[in-house]
Amino acid sequence: MKRIDCDADIDEGLDALCRADPRLVAVRETAGKVPLRRSPPGFESLASIIVSQQVSKASAEAIFERFTGLIDPLTPQAVLGASDEVFRQAGLSRPKQKTLLAVANAVDGDGLDLHDLCDADAGEAMTRLTAVSGIGPWTAEVYLLFAAGHPDIFPARDVALQAAVAEAFGHAARPTERELYAIAESWAPWRGVASRLFWAFYSRMRGREAALGRQIPQSC
Repeated sequence: MKRIDCDADIDEGLDALCRADPRLVAVRETAGKVPLRRSPPGFESLASIIVSQQVSKASAEAIFERFTGLIDPLTPQAVLGASDEVFRQAGLSRPKQKTLLAVANAVDGDGLDLHDLCDADAGEAMTRLTAVSGIGPWTAEVYLLFAAGHPDIFPARDVALQAAVAEAFGHAARPTERELYAIAESWAPWRGVASRLFWAFYSRMRGREAALGRQIPQSC
């Protein structure tokens, strides 16, 4: 598996996508620079994705900053030992607290290796991640995209991706998850780059950042 590790990988994927689907040439021109958005694999990266669920990017960053300020370093052992008051002070909901505790227990007690998942087949990695209580497909897909650099993940449940594809292709309504998966099939094996492209397109069209994850400077 060729990981998406640097800007050159993004450019290679975009070139391949535009050759395979000429409609994406205009999308690429509108999107401008497509960010790499990689984060180091491991517990902290997955925790940041869990925190970001169903809140704005600004809110997620503020909550995660408080959380990492209260628990430093952010390790599974430290999370398991944290009091309810710590989660409350950080601004985390009860469901997110339960999910973070479940992930911490899976890593510390059940041997879930979040680094090893980065080398696993996407299907196997998804199965292992979603076996943890509170981890759904979207969270698993985003982890594989941004922490593992998986080249062929497309989170079709993501509302921003649905809206971006609808706008780019002139659809009257957002495609459903199933419809978007079908549209994205022709973009394999570069669907991870296609995801970034449409998030960048959505960001440009809406005038705000829509994608998740932290951009870490990398080089090939």
